[in-house]
Amino acid sequence: MDKRTFLKKMIFAGTGVPVFLQQLEHWVGEIAHLSPEAAAQDEDFWMRVRSGYRLKPDYINLENGFYCFLPQDILENYIHHIREVNYQGSHYMRTVQWDNKRAVATQLAGLVGCSTDELIITRNTTESLDTVIGGFPWKAGDEAVMAEQDYFSMIQMFKQQEIQHGVVNKLVSVPNHPRSDAEIVDVYANAINERTRLLMVCHIVNITGQVLPIRKICDMAHSKGVEVMVDGAHAIAHLNFAIRDLNCDYYGASLHKWLNAPLGSGLLYVKKDKIPKIRPLFASAIAENTDVRRLNHTGTHPVATDLAIGNALEYHYSLGPERKEARLRYLQEYWTSRVRNIPNILLNTPSDPRRTCGIANVGIKGMKPGDMADTLLKKYRIWTVAIDGQGVQGCRITPNIYTTIRELDTFVKALEEMAAV
Repeated sequence: MDKRTFLKKMIFAGTGVPVFLQQLEHWVGEIAHLSPEAAAQDEDFWMRVRSGYRLKPDYINLENGFYCFLPQDILENYIHHIREVNYQGSHYMRTVQWDNKRAVATQLAGLVGCSTDELIITRNTTESLDTVIGGFPWKAGDEAVMAEQDYFSMIQMFKQQEIQHGVVNKLVSVPNHPRSDAEIVDVYANAINERTRLLMVCHIVNITGQVLPIRKICDMAHSKGVEVMVDGAHAIAHLNFAIRDLNCDYYGASLHKWLNAPLGSGLLYVKKDKIPKIRPLFASAIAENTDVRRLNHTGTHPVATDLAIGNALEYHYSLGPERKEARLRYLQEYWTSRVRNIPNILLNTPSDPRRTCGIANVGIKGMKPGDMADTLLKKYRIWTVAIDGQGVQGCRITPNIYTTIRELDTFVKALEEMAAV
């Protein structure tokens, strides 16, 4: 049974196959003969996809990287799950909640390319990676390596280990415009010594959109006896890859960004032979230390969110993962290619398509990022987020599959006018 057939037969699959999802599958069939790259430029198709979203008309939303709201199809199923769990009450919680959660985790494992017994559903990337950082068997003098461009929550968790266990944290900086993969690998390699135990690295740097050469970094670190934890917050359902091919030891991600799952959904991958060494942050009734589920005890939680992940997966597979990645990359390259050589405009994202996908960061010379974001919203009705620090000054731009070329044209025109002042 394939992934999508399984999902349709799952307990609590939802309200049935909604009309929009049936339409989406029909529309996909009409462009199935096109390559992902050609389909990415079929504006009629993507306008149809857009019709499945309820969009706020007050502004153009180019800040989907924090949280991309659910298409109506997934939202309606999510509401259905809330109602059904509420209807069944403790009977659901005491009978099938764990079987259903594991069934969805199995499908997530298929998406990300790992074994089911190496993956758990969490609430977000922070919970996932902090579980590893906080549960790692640190000893005084052990060292950890991370970059200043990493997410602040995980850096703060490493600082907590410094206070509690005497861990030495080494902070490096990833170049925004690397000349080669080797340059990036060397940044991390040069920070490793015989005391280094764990290296944290972003799959996609959240503030710039740069895609890092994870496999090469992992291979280098392992050759020096160092384990690698990957922050994949922005990579799941954005890039198409298999965790097993990355050769990392730990991988954490959020699903409310690019998979369009509800807020409060994430995943944690722990390589099978590493599971016993990580201590649960919350005591678990699972005694077997090789069972990854021992790391997943957080008490009673909103189980309807777990179920809606299954609907998000169904939507993702219906759209086509390769097609979606191609569209996200096309949207980014569409606007960045039009402003890259304009005087006073500073792009903080590589131009090499192998190092990027849907996310990019742009600044304007002489303008503070906060002022830039404020002007974009108040004057041009474009919603973004300002990034001012960690070696980056600009606004992060994260369109999503519902974003139109016309909206990006409006954004490009705004940048041109702002840079000309």
